[in-house]
Amino acid sequence: MSDRITLAGLRARGRHGVYDFEREQGQEFVVDAVLELDLAPAARSDAVTDTVHYGELAGRLVAVVTGEPVNLIETLAARLLDVCLADPRVTAATVTVHKPEAPVPHTFTDVAVTMTRVRPR
Repeated sequence: MSDRITLAGLRARGRHGVYDFEREQGQEFVVDAVLELDLAPAARSDAVTDTVHYGELAGRLVAVVTGEPVNLIETLAARLLDVCLADPRVTAATVTVHKPEAPVPHTFTDVAVTMTRVRPR
């Protein structure tokens, strides 16, 4: 499938991490999501009901980031993938979770995990 919807740089504050202070203080997480699906029906009809509504998707992803804390951003990415794949039109999804404030004792720009899942046929 060559059609994609990309939602990049979605920011939300979450309390994920292995350290107590990460759970207590929280920090910003940045999410990129790429959905693969056939966009031809939406292009023909010009109706939002024939595609994934990226505004609603953003709300569901933010709810996961701001919701129940997890230790690892790998777990967070897997939960976000579940949200992306909840729409049966989505054949595959890739999610990147950025943790730019990760407790790393060195100068760095970003820590990120990227995971891709393909819907079984």
